[in-house]
Amino acid sequence: MAVKLRLFLGFALAFGGAPSVGAQCMLCAQDKAAGTTVRKAEVPLRVDVETQLDLGRVAVGAMGGEVELDPASGTRRVRGDVVDLGGFALTGTVTVRGEPGAEVRVILPASVDLESGHGRTARVTGLVTDLSAAPRLGADGRLQFRFGGRLQVAALDDGDYRGRIPVTVEYQ
Repeated sequence: MAVKLRLFLGFALAFGGAPSVGAQCMLCAQDKAAGTTVRKAEVPLRVDVETQLDLGRVAVGAMGGEVELDPASGTRRVRGDVVDLGGFALTGTVTVRGEPGAEVRVILPASVDLESGHGRTARVTGLVTDLSAAPRLGADGRLQFRFGGRLQVAALDDGDYRGRIPVTVEYQ
């Protein structure tokens, strides 16, 4: 017996400031009159969700399984006792705005639990982005990236699963 599963993931965004770097601060200047070091004002980071992660519709059988969405290609893969029922699977798309050329760090959680309206749960793991190892904001102060992950669904757990994925972005 197969059951329908509709997945929709929202986002919770967290913004981080630059870590303090003390005397090695490249954004600091000497205030000669006061004899102190003054930190120049940074452009605050702004994070906008352009597209919410949606793993689409699948049918889950008695053995359960996984649905994986690759952020680079947008390809959806199913494993185990799972059948792809079609529909659009969408990678999450996030735009970050801040100081032009600044290096940033994007942090995604190791896993997120989703809930259906019937009290059932499913877990998203393996959240990954299509970012390089050292992402930087462009000359326009903008960086856009996509992310995907892997949803683990227990046997016969139908429902419309929803949850929030915290996305943290900090200056490096």
